[in-house]
Amino acid sequence: MSKELTELTKISVQVADESHLPYVDTILNTIADAAKIRGTGIAKRTPEYIEQKIKEGKAIIALNGDEFAGFCYIETWGNKKFVANSGLIVVEKFRGHGLAKRIKQKAFELSRQRYPDAKIFGLTTGLAVMKINSELGYKPVTFSELTNDDAFWKGCQSCVNYDILQRTGRKHCLCTGMLYDPAWQENNNTKKPRKKKKMWKLIQVMGEWMTPRVFNQKQQKNNK
Repeated sequence: MSKELTELTKISVQVADESHLPYVDTILNTIADAAKIRGTGIAKRTPEYIEQKIKEGKAIIALNGDEFAGFCYIETWGNKKFVANSGLIVVEKFRGHGLAKRIKQKAFELSRQRYPDAKIFGLTTGLAVMKINSELGYKPVTFSELTNDDAFWKGCQSCVNYDILQRTGRKHCLCTGMLYDPAWQENNNTKKPRKKKKMWKLIQVMGEWMTPRVFNQKQQKNNK
């Protein structure tokens, strides 16, 4: 094992607490930088919002010693019938070695622990995140199957692609909606590997279709 990989295995992934509040500015700056590079939607959050998630024990933080490495938080919607795992971010130097998966896994476990009967969902434009979600048991779904809580969708207003969400009547956007329903758990345990492969193939196709270039072509065609 290389020295780099050895160091990465030492990164701790844990539920954040008040001792991690000094990292709030770094978290927000990392999210902002990622949004600029990707050019796709990452909803902006205030320092107060991130602080609240940490204080409530609803955030996951990854640290390499004292160095910030990654973050994610959970939030409930629709009278706690839905839980969203949002704001996933990994510092660039720590990417490509499975840290995002570890953070998502921890957030998923936290969601199941605190809200065992809630459906877990997320919106993402990243194929890597879609693949991780698929491995956790999520399925791609239409937006109508996600929470109808207006407060959740209001959070999309800070996204650069919000106008698309508005134009489509909140039916679709560049993000792909993915959902985990606890009621599926028994069925998931009996799934064949081949079916999982088909699901990932579908996610790849959906991810390609929802790239800005392809999406705009589809929109222009539909408007003719």
